[in-house]
Amino acid sequence: MIVFLTMLAMGMVIGFVGAGGAGVVIAVLTLIFEIPVHTAVGTSLAAMIFTTISGTFSHFREGNINFKVGLTVGAVGFVGAFIGSKIATNYLSGSNLRLCTASMLVASAVLVYSRLTWPDLPIFHPRGGGQTESNFSGPSFWILAVIGGLGNGLLSGTFGIGAAQFIQLTLLIFFGLPLFQSVGTTMLIILPMAVSGGLGYLLSGFLDITLFIQVLLGLMIGAYTGAKFTRHAPRWLLKTAMVMMPGLAGVLLLVLKH
Repeated sequence: MIVFLTMLAMGMVIGFVGAGGAGVVIAVLTLIFEIPVHTAVGTSLAAMIFTTISGTFSHFREGNINFKVGLTVGAVGFVGAFIGSKIATNYLSGSNLRLCTASMLVASAVLVYSRLTWPDLPIFHPRGGGQTESNFSGPSFWILAVIGGLGNGLLSGTFGIGAAQFIQLTLLIFFGLPLFQSVGTTMLIILPMAVSGGLGYLLSGFLDITLFIQVLLGLMIGAYTGAKFTRHAPRWLLKTAMVMMPGLAGVLLLVLKH
């Protein structure tokens, strides 16, 4: 019950700021409840399956998804995430996995801060002036899809994070998607990665079903409630929370020990 109530509170914050919280879930489970990090990562990935379904459906209704890019990169990411889960469970010790996950969270926070502070940087804008037919056809498309899907899938499956910021950059730089499509397509790509990564951890015995149910219910109910307050929040508060959530979680994982 304590885990559920904690996830409920976390879900409200996540829903309030409109940001992913997979890494924060890992930090809370390992640091507060002393859940082994491999189990925490597997639980986070499994919960992400269900939390991204609603987001993907919403973006689909709004026309924010490029299906050719999303399905192709997502299919390759499915393979990458499964490989990543096996790397984590077979070759990374608990301490090494904590260090790697923490580093990715800090990097994600830096990336979010950069996007919010310097939105006009060339890296945050589509290549070649935006979408072109060449971006979605020919050998270059398939090569970039494999590189982007495999790389982001490995990040997600190994470290249990959604890798949303990294996927969005991939879509902007590799395929020239406009920002609104990069956000929606990212949700579609994360879904198969979460399924594959969660499956990999489950097959390796690192998914606690009871813990998973508590985490999932708490996050979903909390996120639904927290989202209702987003429109009433000052912009500076939302920006600060979006940076602080992954950054603080990463720092705590780095400096605190069981």
